[in-house]
Amino acid sequence: MKKEKKKLLFGKRNYQLMILGLVFIALGFFLMSGGGSDDPNVFNDEIYNFRRIRLAPFLVVFGFVIEAYAIMKNPD
Repeated sequence: MKKEKKKLLFGKRNYQLMILGLVFIALGFFLMSGGGSDDPNVFNDEIYNFRRIRLAPFLVVFGFVIEAYAIMKNPD
């Protein structure tokens, strides 16, 4: 009996890019969190700052772009 070596679906670089994409997505969601008020009758303008409106969604979308690239990239 000849033992066949199982070939992975993606290469090492693909998995590294996937992990990088997940880090960007997680960082974006982390940056989006918070900004609320402890008192429901008081409005907090902190919810509309640059970090939550522009930076965090950009990081999430960028992470998804990296994920798509990692999936489509030809394995090494």
